[in-house]
Formats: sequence, C-alpha cells, structure tokens
Amino acid sequence: MCGFIGFTGIIDRRDYVIKKMADRIIHRGPDSDGYHISGENDYDSITLGFRRLSIIDLSDGSQPMYNEDGSIVIVYNGEIYNFMELRDDLIACGHIFKTRCDTEVLVHGFEEWGEKLAEKLRGMFAFVIWDKKTNTLYGARDPFGIKPFYYTFTDSGMIFGSEIKSFLEHPEFKPQVNENALRPYLTFQYSSTEETFFKGTFKLPPAHYFTLKDGKMEKTRYWDVDFSKKTSISYTEAAEQLDARVHESVNAHRISDVKVGSFLSGGVDSSYITATLMPNDTFSVGFNYEKFDETSEAKELSDRLGIQNFLKHITADECFDAFPTIQYHMDEPQSNPSSVPLYFLSKLAAEHVTVVLSGEGADEIWAGYEWYDESPLMRKYHKIPSFLRRGAAAAAKKLPYFKGHDFIIKGSGRPEDYFIGQALVFPENEAQSILRGKYKNGYSVSDITRPIYDKVSGLTELEKKQYLDLNLWLPGDILLKADKMSMAHSLELRVPYLDKIVMSEAQMLPPSYKIDGKDTKAVLRTAANKTLPDEWAHRPKKGFPVPIRQWLREDKYYNIVKEYFASDVSAEYFDQTALMKLLDDHKNGSANNQRKMWTAFTFLTWHKQFIE
Repeated sequence: MCGFIGFTGIIDRRDYVIKKMADRIIHRGPDSDGYHISGENDYDSITLGFRRLSIIDLSDGSQPMYNEDGSIVIVYNGEIYNFMELRDDLIACGHIFKTRCDTEVLVHGFEEWGEKLAEKLRGMFAFVIWDKKTNTLYGARDPFGIKPFYYTFTDSGMIFGSEIKSFLEHPEFKPQVNENALRPYLTFQYSSTEETFFKGTFKLPPAHYFTLKDGKMEKTRYWDVDFSKKTSISYTEAAEQLDARVHESVNAHRISDVKVGSFLSGGVDSSYITATLMPNDTFSVGFNYEKFDETSEAKELSDRLGIQNFLKHITADECFDAFPTIQYHMDEPQSNPSSVPLYFLSKLAAEHVTVVLSGEGADEIWAGYEWYDESPLMRKYHKIPSFLRRGAAAAAKKLPYFKGHDFIIKGSGRPEDYFIGQALVFPENEAQSILRGKYKNGYSVSDITRPIYDKVSGLTELEKKQYLDLNLWLPGDILLKADKMSMAHSLELRVPYLDKIVMSEAQMLPPSYKIDGKDTKAVLRTAANKTLPDEWAHRPKKGFPVPIRQWLREDKYYNIVKEYFASDVSAEYFDQTALMKLLDDHKNGSANNQRKMWTAFTFLTWHKQFIE
C-alpha cells in the first residue's frame, strides 16, 4: 500500500514541487520515496512521485518502476492478488522479471496487453503508466473503488494522485469550493458526483481506465456488476459455494511479508473474515454508552478462537479533538459518524500490525441493509396489483405530507422514486431551504441517481437498490473512509468480500437467497454458520454506532458546534437561523437533529482545514 502523485506539463522547479507533493502524503508510505522527471515540453513531459509502505518484497519493489529499456514507467497504489498467475503468463510470452512484486507485473502487463490490462487484474488498485514512446499516460482504478484516484487540469497540464491534499503544493492548483457540491452532500452525507468539493477536481470512477495524449483525456468503463443472469444451483449449494469462495479470497488477501491482523466487531461480516483468517491479533473499539459498544462480543469471539484481541473505548473529548485531523485526511467532507471510531480503530491496529482485513462490502453484495428488506405490512401491500400501487404513489408525490405518505411511495415498487442509498440526511427540499444563494443550485438527487437506475431498469427492486449502492454509497462513503482512515496511520486495509470473483458468483444469486423473510444477507449467514457459532452468524446488523445524539446535548460539545454555526464562514453558505434552530431543538430534546447538525459541522470543519 502506498501513495502516488504526479503531473504533466512544464513548471518551474519540478523536482522541488514533486517532493513537496509527496511529503503531503507521507502517511500513505513512510518507508521510502521515489521520483521520475522527464520531457522538455507540455506534451512529452511527466513528473511522478511515490511514497512506499512496504508490504510484499520488502527488499525490492521500489517505485517508480521501469521496463527494461526505461520507456515505460509506473507509480501504483494497491495490491494485485492474481499477480503470480499473470506473471507466469507474461513469462510465457517472453517477458523477463527482476523482482517478485506485483508492480512489475503491471509494467510488463501494459507492454503485453495495453489498455486491456485493467480488466485482467484482481485486486485493489489505482495507478498511472507513462509510455515515453507515445507520450501517453494510462491510468486505472479498481472495480469497486477501494483505492482513490483524483485529478484536475491546470494551464500546464494534468495533476493526479492518491489524495487531493497533495495538489495543494502545486503552484497552479488553487483550492476553491465547488458550489454545486454542497446541496447533494447535505442529502447524501458524502461527495456523490465525479467532481469533488474542490472546484474542477474530479475522481476517476471505479472500474474505469483513462488515457491522456496531447492534452486529451478519454475514460472507459472496463467492468460492471451484472445481475441479469441467475444461477440454477440450490440455496444449500449456493451457501457452500459462497463459503468456499470467501475462504479462497481471504487466503488471497492474506499474502504479505508483514504482520496481518483483522478488524472485529460483533457482527457477522468481520467475524466471518476473522474466523477464516485466524490472525494472531484482532482490533475493536467502542464507546462507554449503552447500545454503542460491541467490544464484549468481539472479545468473546476472539477468546473462543484463541486470538489476542486489542480493544479501546473512545471518549467524546478524543473524538472532537481528532475531528479536524480526520477531515483533513478525508480530503472531502464526509459526515458518516463511523469515520471517527474507524480513525481510532486504525490507530490501534497500526501499533501492532501493518495490514488488516475487514468486512466492508458484504452488505452491498449480499443485501445486508435494513433498507433492502420489507416490513410485514409492506409485503401485504405488495399483493395489490402494481399498477394500482404505482398510481397511488404518483398521486402521493403531488400531495403535502400526510401519515402513510412515505409508505405509499415506497410501496410503488420503484426504488427510483424514493431510494438514494443507505444515507438520507436532509430531505432535498430542506437542504435547499437551509442553503444560501448560489449554493442552492447544485445537482438534484435525480440528477445523480437517474443515470444509474437507467442502466438497470429491468431488475428487481432489491437488485436496483444494490446496484445503486455499489455505484454510489460503497465507493463514496464506505470505501472512502476505509482507505483514508487506515492510511492516516500507515495501515493497509484489505477487503476480501470486494473481489471480482466473489462478485461474479454473488450477482447470479436470486433475491430470495439474500433476503428470505427472516434475515438479510441470508445466504452469507448460512455460509458463515459453517465457521461461526449461531449467535454470531445470525446477529442483527448494528453498523458502527456513534453517540453523537448524546454528545450534542452536552454543553461542552453543543458549544463547539455552535461556534462553527455562528461563524462568518457559516453565514456564507447557510441560513444561520435555521442551523441554530436545529441545534437548539436538539439540545432541549424537542427533536433528534444529530445527523443534520453533524453533516453541517463536518463541512465547516473541512472548510477550515482546506479553504480558510
């Protein structure tokens, strides 16, 4: 695991600038650094920087890395889990290897397969390859968006890298707030479009590669989830196949020349990974509040498995003290409260290991979220013919809110009408009403979700929801915070569920195997039960709860947030009277506004780090 940065074009003191950019992301790779500078004009020049966290082939594998004649150069962040198979294929084609690291496989793979390289890779990755012979830059990001990739264009060329904060050291990068980002953020709680909160700065979407030649960038999608074909195997056979695949993926993800541990909560996802991996160490965090602590379950499972468990209880003071640093590492505002305990969990793990396995992705792949299931009443309502339910929903959308309004809309059977993913903070009209001036104008919810839903119009309700989450929520929230919070502490986090081969089998399962009327992600629980005790395999999902509701009713933390809300910066973006009403209504107990307040507070904290 590492970090890279770079730019095309000619600027003064390229060697100094690239070193300063690399220093900004030293947390991603504290073990060593490396640089490449070549070219004499804007279209044949490339400047690359790299920070290394040594995981495999500790004595070699330094970057930038070259082919034999130096005409191909790469910087790369991630792990390729099928690199030994690809290496054998490339040797058979006549390529000569000097190392046993996966980076060199990418170098020779590009020589052999060109732009087809990305689709052959199994793993988590973001990289760029410069071809000196054609003056072409080729880059790619992994299928799920586990590893980040950002880019922007300036007068001299393209800037790109693992984290936006490194761009701040480039003399032509001027950080400005993207005025279209705030409106959808208030609803989604994360940056939900390709353009980031920094105006003119973008994310390369997951499962895409790009080429840049003569200043022209072209992006191509090389992989996608396909729910259209279904398996004919029985539920029991599907559970056995899933169990075998998870074991195989965990084995692939354990490859390392350094110590590997596991994150462990009390839920099935991380417990299944842990029981399959059987590491020496597991890591857990919680809060000393009722219903906000699963460390006892994690400790009990570790004891049963004979594994050392390290745990920590986090205080409110620790969380508020660290929050500006957390938002700095996040690069963009992201108000999922679970980012905070994940930051401390990563810090704890990094004191003992360099690599951890974690359970992200299981809920999206096998339908684990409560939003995916239906209540008993909704199941009865769905017995009404669909044309009547859709007609009622269309009528309800035009009426003011009344009791049962949302139920009727959800009963339409069209997630396109109501489902935006696993987070909904400010309803869209409320988000607009609390914003000022030009910040009201950003993208609407339908602007963001419609293109995704249009690609899967023929799928079931459940699969439409899954597809939306796999394209928005998973990369925009879950994986973003997993990468940024772990790398803040120079810790490599691996996610065995998020594997192309795992997904290729899971996408063929019928919805009834995933939600069976009793459990969400039913087939995963059945598979996990082969390894885990019943109480872990079938424990209801908790998530990563954080007691912000209680904190924001305490004077100390209420006043911290109030100071941000009352600031001149806040007045630029928000209706401060409306913000203070949310805060005061929550403080006196007349409303539970913690998510809304936390989302605004997060943006203002980020703004202070990067814009002020």
